[in-house]
Amino acid sequence: MTRSAHVHPAAAGRVSPSDAEELSHGQTIQSVYVYEAPVRVWHWVNALAITVLALSGYFIGKPLPTMPGEASDHFVMGYIRFAHFAAGYVLAVGLLGRAYWALVGNHHARELFWVPVFSRTYWREVLTMLKWYLFLIPKPSQYVGHNPMARLAMFAGFMGISVFMVVTGFALYGEGAQMGSWQERLFGWVIPLMGQSQDVHTWHRMGMWAMLVFIILHIYAAIREDIMGRQSIVSTMISGHRTFKN
Repeated sequence: MTRSAHVHPAAAGRVSPSDAEELSHGQTIQSVYVYEAPVRVWHWVNALAITVLALSGYFIGKPLPTMPGEASDHFVMGYIRFAHFAAGYVLAVGLLGRAYWALVGNHHARELFWVPVFSRTYWREVLTMLKWYLFLIPKPSQYVGHNPMARLAMFAGFMGISVFMVVTGFALYGEGAQMGSWQERLFGWVIPLMGQSQDVHTWHRMGMWAMLVFIILHIYAAIREDIMGRQSIVSTMISGHRTFKN
């Protein structure tokens, strides 16, 4: 059963005014509403889009063996490319929608888009969480939103890689859409900047592997925090509420 627990004072910088008042008086809380519905829906739709993109992108770069029979009877790679392009649009539109919600949603919705790089306290907290992940301290601090290290990883890792993949992906898409298409007009500059089309393909594929490595670490850290950190992580992205345990 989930019980209430004291939240670390360092979390007070990222909680709502009412929650901050509770923390300043040393009271206990059982749960805090953190992630609003649009953020949670975006998270899972985004996860599905990335899964489709990774699977289809792998086969685009390493196509299936030639199918027997007439080529006109098969459209396997065409369907794979369509799935890749459709998921790419979902990813791109989702990022735009997520950016909009960062402006109109609660303060937790903005954590994905910036980190307090000039705050010494923030970097001390990042170091503390690094020690926790390296099993150098017995207990982590508890945070209502993302912990400082997770926030840095989401900003520099997920957001950085996602933007890179969208930009390079639409640059490659613009080649097929041909000159004058909006994809070519907006992203055509990427190819000469990076050398040539094959260079963009290579970096785009490397970005896919970087995203997969990030996702593996993300899932590991989330499950680890649920078990060892005594606070809900996975279920928070389903219910929106973060609970703390003694």
